[in-house]
Amino acid sequence: MKSRLATILCTAAVIMASSAIAQAQTVLKWAHVYETSEPFHTDSVWAAEEINKRTDGRYKIEVYPASQLGKEADINQGLKLGTVDIIISGSSFAARDYKPIGVTYFPYIFRGPDHLIAYTRSDVFKRLAKGYEDKTGNHITAVSYYGTRHTTSNKPIAKCADMQGLKIRVPDVPAYLAMPRACGANTTPIAFAEVYLALQNGTVEAQENPLTTIEAKKFYEVQKNIILTGHIVDHLNTVVSKTRWASLSDEDKKIFGEVMQEAAERTSKTIAGKENGLIATFKEKGLNVAEVDKADFEKTVMEKVKFEDFGYEKADWEAIRAIQ
Repeated sequence: MKSRLATILCTAAVIMASSAIAQAQTVLKWAHVYETSEPFHTDSVWAAEEINKRTDGRYKIEVYPASQLGKEADINQGLKLGTVDIIISGSSFAARDYKPIGVTYFPYIFRGPDHLIAYTRSDVFKRLAKGYEDKTGNHITAVSYYGTRHTTSNKPIAKCADMQGLKIRVPDVPAYLAMPRACGANTTPIAFAEVYLALQNGTVEAQENPLTTIEAKKFYEVQKNIILTGHIVDHLNTVVSKTRWASLSDEDKKIFGEVMQEAAERTSKTIAGKENGLIATFKEKGLNVAEVDKADFEKTVMEKVKFEDFGYEKADWEAIRAIQ
């Protein structure tokens, strides 16, 4: 009888403990617009699992890829509405709330990915990230290298003037629009998820994105030329919402920050590594991969685009350019 009672009590204790753990666990939503095959997703999943481990299961993070919780503008809005806790998104969207942070998208501001990563460790970055947080309450925990943006087109392009009248899909973000418009292109904003179809049916005849995105979204199937304009060295921020960041203890903030930075480093290495081999891959697929005189493109941009039109500070541009 005593043995049976002990067993019952033991079972009850286990059930109560399990229930307490379940009740204590906080479920968070992490959203982005990238495919499940891309490192932005796989490293987000890794980070979610790692945070779960390092917090002893107190946080369960569900990752929603491929625009499942909305387009990029939607998930940024979700931070404010409380419908999402964590997102991966570019500074171009952060700049809608705090314009100065968007200076990093000014064409040819970065020499390459190493320069970008050096910027993320600089006082300039810390100041701009703080400005964004002061304005929104949202906290940037990490920055990933997204890739260097190049142009794909069905017509050959050798110099800036060759883009005159070109129907090109460009995100509706001022800094992204700067180079194509300076070169005379006819820019069209089309949602990221709809770009392939727009290229296929001729709604647009060109687009611009990093080589890894061109591969992941299979844009090479509906384009003949890859033009290595290298106009923007792009990046993504890992952002935690104001309410979620405020709810975390100092210990948990440290864990979230460290894990997300580790995930960003993993992503950056993967992207840089993949880029190195993709030019040969695209050539093997029969595409024309063309080098261009970047100085011609940069000269045109600097002549036709004004910092004040974007709300950027030239001093920030100069400080970033000077980073070694």
